[in-house]
Amino acid sequence: MIAGSTVRAGVAGGLLGGACIWAYEAAVWAGVQHVLPLAAIPANATGLMLGKAAQQGLGFWASVLGTTIHFAFAAAWGVVFAAIWPWFQRRNCEATALALPFAVVLWVVMHAAIALTGHQHPDYRNPDVVIGGVMSHLFFAVPLAWVVRRSNSNKDNA
Repeated sequence: MIAGSTVRAGVAGGLLGGACIWAYEAAVWAGVQHVLPLAAIPANATGLMLGKAAQQGLGFWASVLGTTIHFAFAAAWGVVFAAIWPWFQRRNCEATALALPFAVVLWVVMHAAIALTGHQHPDYRNPDVVIGGVMSHLFFAVPLAWVVRRSNSNKDNA
């Protein structure tokens, strides 16, 4: 059973990380690379999970569903990080040092799952897709780690 404080820290860190990943995507994917328009970011998760046809068919609701999917996964991955963090902390691993490989593992797991669904997915042979995806997950995992580390420090000092 995962302690309530672990779940709270993971959810808080995951939600912050979810917001940071979107800030990265807005700045880089929409602003610099023009991979997708800014308004398409909330619906992106819907297209990745259900396919572009479903995303387009849902219209506005694709953004609502995509936002829900995005932040639900962000919170869930946050809880996973918060649950494994104490083991690494006892071995003197710094939270950011754990966040870096965690981000890569997340990208691989999430995009393997997307590829397995059989829906249209990004071209994983394109280095821009891989590098941009891993970078966005770094922008998720590092703030997540900071929140979880700080939450654990506060718990230790209480």
